[in-house]
Amino acid sequence: QVQLVESGGGWVQPGGSLKLSCGASGSIFRFNPMGWYRQAAGKERELVATITRGGSTNYADSVKGRFTISRDYTKNMVYLQMSSLKPEDTAAYYCHADGTFGYWGQGTQVTVSS
Repeated sequence: QVQLVESGGGWVQPGGSLKLSCGASGSIFRFNPMGWYRQAAGKERELVATITRGGSTNYADSVKGRFTISRDYTKNMVYLQMSSLKPEDTAAYYCHADGTFGYWGQGTQVTVSS
């Protein structure tokens, strides 16, 4: 049973920063890639960023230059550092792991407003 648990969401003013964390039950080395998705109210879930086992990253155009995905194999963690946040970044953020099946966390809410 694979469990992904996100944390680090919250409220932040425009221009601020947040760092999301995703902890996995067991080694994340078995997943390729891992990533972050988000879903705003009334919209479909969309890709934010992914990272492969080899360290290659991919970002949605809307977050390039502002968000950074990383992972720590020793801690079985994946992170999303978010900077220069905008109101349009407001969404529930989900961790995803691609293995034998696709696995999702429960999500963490990020709200960007003044």
